[in-house]
Amino acid sequence: MKDKNIQPVEQNVLIARRIPPGDKYRLVANEPEGQIHKTLTDTLEAYSKLTGFKGAYRLEPLKNELYAIFTEEVPIQPIKKVEYSIYEQH
Repeated sequence: MKDKNIQPVEQNVLIARRIPPGDKYRLVANEPEGQIHKTLTDTLEAYSKLTGFKGAYRLEPLKNELYAIFTEEVPIQPIKKVEYSIYEQH
């Protein structure tokens, strides 16, 4: 059962940029002159080996960018009820 007082918060972290033409990528950690990986799968494998990351990814094809999605569970802060004295009965 999920805790209703916790919500997941996602953060997209840029990990690679596409090198046109085709489906080639370079990890941002190796820019500007690092290895160019021939496929998206090769890029994901290289990032996984470099960082140990095992998670979800997001591809932004129009921006030529690849992101790793990091998820953190954050407690939800309760909303404080605001009470106004002008509404009190005297």
